[in-house]
Amino acid sequence: MFARTITSGLRRQAFRPAAAATRAAVPTFRAQPALTPFQIRLLSAETRSAIDKAVASAPVVLFMKGTPETPACGFSRAVIQILGLQGVDPNRFAAFNVLEDDELRAGIKEYSDWPTIPQLYINKEFVGGCDILVSMHQNGDLAKLFEEKKVLVVDGEGEGGAEKSQ
Repeated sequence: MFARTITSGLRRQAFRPAAAATRAAVPTFRAQPALTPFQIRLLSAETRSAIDKAVASAPVVLFMKGTPETPACGFSRAVIQILGLQGVDPNRFAAFNVLEDDELRAGIKEYSDWPTIPQLYINKEFVGGCDILVSMHQNGDLAKLFEEKKVLVVDGEGEGGAEKSQ
């Protein structure tokens, strides 16, 4: 199921030094062969498909450490607080705990080409991690984005109000 063992073996084999019998008396330096996209990308089709489904599961999707009720790191806690301060509608929000699945934890980093967790997606588009969200929150860009995407709780209409107003 998972291609890591195959590609890891190929990568190790590609980078092994030449056999001692073929080495010259004076060390020579040669360029290492370039890695092919197959060797670099380790995300399996099954994991990619699962992440695609997760990203499409709600208008606002957060991959985080822990849960919204009990974040397992300060960065995840900060993002949850920002979403609350911004007024994101809980009915339009989904969170996935990457600590429950090692493939998800590694796969989401490759999927977004972003090295850290948490990661926020709005309408299937990657927005950023904690540092980006804090900056957008502080300069007002995040509020504009949430309003534009209609994912906020509408005043005077309880939960799910944003869905009614579309």
